[in-house]
Amino acid sequence: MLWTIIAWIVLGLIAGAVARLLVPGRDPMGVGATILLGIVGSFIGGFLGYLIFGKDLGEGALQPSGIIGSIIGAIVALLVYRAAHHRRVLR
Repeated sequence: MLWTIIAWIVLGLIAGAVARLLVPGRDPMGVGATILLGIVGSFIGGFLGYLIFGKDLGEGALQPSGIIGSIIGAIVALLVYRAAHHRRVLR
């Protein structure tokens, strides 16, 4: 169980950092928020992968396709965060 949590944190950091590098613009968030972004992205990517391909965790969680899905999910989460944050700042 401990190794699963550590793997989520490391994968979240990697996915969140890559998403922040791929999406242009400034994001004032620290390491903790980047990890959280990556973890949320993993859930979004896993959900989208399940909807599109019909796969679940039976094939294993740590695969290249899962990491790519986590990055794509983190990009989606970052864009949603920016849209919500931008709308809140304008009001």
